[in-house]
Parts: sequence; C-alpha cells; structure tokens
Amino acid sequence: MDQLHPRRRTARPVGACHPRPVAAALALVAATALAACGPEITPGDGGDATAPADDPDVLQAPTGDSPSGEITIWSRSGDLYKVFDAAIDDFNQKYPDIEVDHRAVDIDAKLQNTLITGTDVPDGVFLDDAKVAGFAEHLWDLSDVLQPYVDDIAPQKVDVNSLDGGIYGVPFDLNPGLLYYNKTALEKVGIDATRIETYDDLLAAAREYKSARPDSGPIHLERSAFLAQLQLEMYASQLGTSIADENGELRLDSPEYERILGWLDTVRTEGLGTRAEYLTPSDIETLESGRQVFYPWAIWFSFAPQQLLPETAGDWRAMPLPAWEEGGARGGAMGGSSFVLPKGGESSELAWLFYEFLMFDEAGYTAVWGPNDIYPGGLNTSIPSYRPAADATEPLFDPVDALGGQDLWSVAVEAGRQIPGGAPIPAWWAGAVDHLGTNMQRMFDGELTPRDVIERSSADIQKNLVERQ
Repeated sequence: MDQLHPRRRTARPVGACHPRPVAAALALVAATALAACGPEITPGDGGDATAPADDPDVLQAPTGDSPSGEITIWSRSGDLYKVFDAAIDDFNQKYPDIEVDHRAVDIDAKLQNTLITGTDVPDGVFLDDAKVAGFAEHLWDLSDVLQPYVDDIAPQKVDVNSLDGGIYGVPFDLNPGLLYYNKTALEKVGIDATRIETYDDLLAAAREYKSARPDSGPIHLERSAFLAQLQLEMYASQLGTSIADENGELRLDSPEYERILGWLDTVRTEGLGTRAEYLTPSDIETLESGRQVFYPWAIWFSFAPQQLLPETAGDWRAMPLPAWEEGGARGGAMGGSSFVLPKGGESSELAWLFYEFLMFDEAGYTAVWGPNDIYPGGLNTSIPSYRPAADATEPLFDPVDALGGQDLWSVAVEAGRQIPGGAPIPAWWAGAVDHLGTNMQRMFDGELTPRDVIERSSADIQKNLVERQ
C-alpha cells in the first residue's frame, strides 16, 4: 500500500506498503469505474516479442541477445523511488542498450486518465496490490514471463495478483505482520513477551501489564477506519481467509471474522487497548510513556522506533504474530505493492526485463534491499516476496539498532514463510471501508457487537459495492 507517515522533520524511510487512506480509497473506487467502462487498449509495439496468437493479452519476453530501446517507468516519489533509481546503473551493466526514463509520479492521480486516453502510457508502474484487480483489463497478463519464478514467490503475493487465471503484477514486497513490543517496559513488571504464542497469551500478558500499570492500554486499537480494516485483513490472512474469495464473492460472514472481531471487542471491553490512529501524536505519546506496549502491525512499523520514538528507541523488539490457535500460522500479510505493465506501453517487454532484474536477479534485489546511499543499513520496512532472496541465513539489511540490535530480517523472513495463500483483492476493497472499517469504529465506541459489524457490513457491501460492479 502507499506510505503513511506523520509529518515530521526527519528523513522519511518508506516501505512499499504504508497506506494513505483517502488517496487509496478514491483511487481504488476510480479503478473500479475504469475497469467497468474504460476503452479497450491494445498492446503497443512489442519489438521482437510475439504473444501467442490464441492469447494476445499474455506478455512474452524479448528474444535476442542484446535487447535495446527506451522504457518509461513510473514510481511514487520518495525514498523508494531513489532506491529504484539507484538500481538503474546495476541494470544497465546487464542491459546496456536499454535506457530507463524513471519518473516520480502521483500514480493515484495520473494512472486512471492515462489508461483511459491511451496517451503517454508508461511501460511499467509501481502499484498497490489492492488496485491491481481494478486495472487488470488494461494490464498485461504476466503468467508466461513469471513462469520460471512463480513457484519461488510467496503464495500470498501470487494470489493477490491473480485474476481469472492470469497474473497481472510482478510481486514486489512481502509485508508480514509482526508483534512489536516494548521489552524494557514489560520486563520491569516481570513479563517475558517471548512466551506469547497465541492471542489468548497476548490477552493474558496485557491483563498482567494493566494490573501493574492501571493507566495503561497495552494493545494498540486502530482509530483510522481504513487502517483498522487493513489490520483486520492481516488477522484474517493468518486464518487463510480475506474479505472476498478468489471469485470476488464476499465472505465476511464467517467464523474466522467473528473470532477476530470478538477478540478485538474483548480488548476494548476489558480496557486493554489504546485507541489511536497509527503514529499520530497521541499514539506516539502513549508508546513513549509505556502505556501502550503491544503493537500488532506490518513490518513497516519498524521505522517508528528508528525515527519517531527517541525516548524508547532500543526498548522495542519484534516477534512473529501470535497464532489464533496453538500451532497456527504466525504470519499474516498487511499491505503490499507490485509492478504492473500496461498494455498501452510501447516497450512493455523491455520493462519486464527491468522488473525481472530488480526482483529475481541477485544484483537487483541486493541493490533494492541491501545497504545503499539511501538506506545505509538496508531497506528494513519490508522483505522480498521472492523466497530465494528472502533467505534467513543471508540477510539483505543489517540488524536494527532501534530494536536493540535485533536481527529483524530473520524474524520477518520466518513470519513471511508462515503467511497462508490469499485471494485477489477486490476492486471495491477501499469502498468497503465506509461500511466495515466504519462499523469497526462503532464497535470500538461500544455501539455495535461483533455480530452487528458482520451483518451490517456484509449487507451494505453486497448491496452498494458487489452488486454494482
């Protein structure tokens, strides 16, 4: 997802997945309309690549030993743009005759109209996983070019980019959920967080901490409707489910969601939660004061101890998420991005070579996640979705000083390997925030029960979103 960081004066580390709620919601709704009514866009000149006659929507890799030409690549502005930009020199060592025109673009604002008009269509675009399905009819099916790698990509990332038998994104990052905890504060009251293995254990630890510090709300409860829904999907991912199945059918009314919402409601009713919006000043204050000590979130929370929590930097650690039952998965996905290749681009097959290099070539993924001028210790807000790159014994980024020198790489890789497979993110996902995300906030207000959230949200999403596709 897009980046979400509070305004600050310090440098801005960006993972590929921090959501920008309003922009993402508007863009995804727009993407839905685009998929429904946009004009058909035909593939551009593929050079010497030739798609099979029976399926002209499937991209083919270039042939020949010396591919040449120019590609236009769109990325979001920020540090990650700089990382990709710096990797171009490495790419050109392998492909010296491909010129990369790399542009920092407000993708949410520009991509829809660009695809509708078919004017100046880029060859490759960095895109939130949640938006891939909405644009799929305008994108190349990458099944053939990904075939040599697909068995080694995290299944969840393949699944979220798949639709009707095609794969429409080159998977970029894996964003495993982790349980961040204030080790120092917990140890002061005699709690060993490493003994937490299930969500029942987490409740027990939170009760013990609150008994020692009555002013605390140990567990984070998200106040943003968008982020609360995103976090809910992280929990659901652990249980192998999501808001929609592989056919886009709503499946919110299920024992899994009832269990998760019931657990969140217990956190609320017992006063075990701090309800705040992710890393806003009120959230940061409770983290720094030791009143909020458990933060179940995507790996990209790692930047908070590094830049926003000076008083408790070094006190925080990360561990895999608790399991919903003993022996259950301790990894769940929260957000993520991929690279897509519009069919209207003039050199899509050459853009594929660029993304193939970044994601599947050791020189490429080392340039992205390894130490560089932008991230001297390496990019530690995500891990690669390509499993040979995500080797626990060969870390691409350094231990994190703000996590007490912890080897976050190995923790995240292990959590990532436990993420169950997923399903494509429906084009109406962000629109569901007005129903599901908002109803979760009403539950946190004490107005709705978990059952109410499920029934009301299911009815409204089905009527207002699913049936209007």
